[in-house]
Amino acid sequence: MSMKLLKRRGGSPSPAPVNDNPAPGEGAFFRMERINKFYRMGEEQAHILKDIDLTLERGEYLSVLGPSGSGKSTLMNIIGCLDVANSGRYVLDGQEIDDLGEGELARIRSREIGFIFQNSQLLPRLTAQKNVELPLIYAGVPPRERRRRAREMLERVGLSDRMGHTPNQLSGGQQQRVAIARALVGNPTLLLADEPTGALDQKTGRQVMGLFRELNDEGRTIIMITHDMNIAKYARRVVHIIDGVLTEGGGTADA
Repeated sequence: MSMKLLKRRGGSPSPAPVNDNPAPGEGAFFRMERINKFYRMGEEQAHILKDIDLTLERGEYLSVLGPSGSGKSTLMNIIGCLDVANSGRYVLDGQEIDDLGEGELARIRSREIGFIFQNSQLLPRLTAQKNVELPLIYAGVPPRERRRRAREMLERVGLSDRMGHTPNQLSGGQQQRVAIARALVGNPTLLLADEPTGALDQKTGRQVMGLFRELNDEGRTIIMITHDMNIAKYARRVVHIIDGVLTEGGGTADA
């Protein structure tokens, strides 16, 4: 067995064993080990995430279920490379995230992770197609190719007849489908959804969850953050987070 130093932000490096014959999960697509996050609040230090261990294989569909203030938003930010842990190890698709600088984190966010938020966050003056093209513009994809890929993704989410519509001409569910198409258009390795049905009525929410199931059936890896057990159960696997502690849950529902 060899030894490797784990970088610990806010503290000195400490040794952690690295097995030359990896244990189950060592080669997983997504792996977090002993993730901790602290925030300074005045003279106090709040311990938000506490020794989080989480492993996913490629193609899994996981929901992280927790109430407000449980730490799930902080966990989402670290998973999405929007924030970094104070200590621990995070590996995504073979890439050690802990030691990356801001430029490299930005590259991971733009190329490896597709974000879907509670509010679709579409640009109001752009058509559905132009909204979906945006990530490809930032990635330097040529105009003809990005138009083709945007149209393909909008067809995939059932909006082939709404490509020229602006957000105010779309229903809430249609807007969220555009947001899903935008998240998919760069072919990310991970879809990260934060309360994706929070702004939708129940019927529309079920339709969006059905689409997530279809995407997972096609092999997409999905992590969904939610406070709603009824939504969480659409995933294939549920974990619970309470007071910064993550525990394996159970129970799924048929979509």
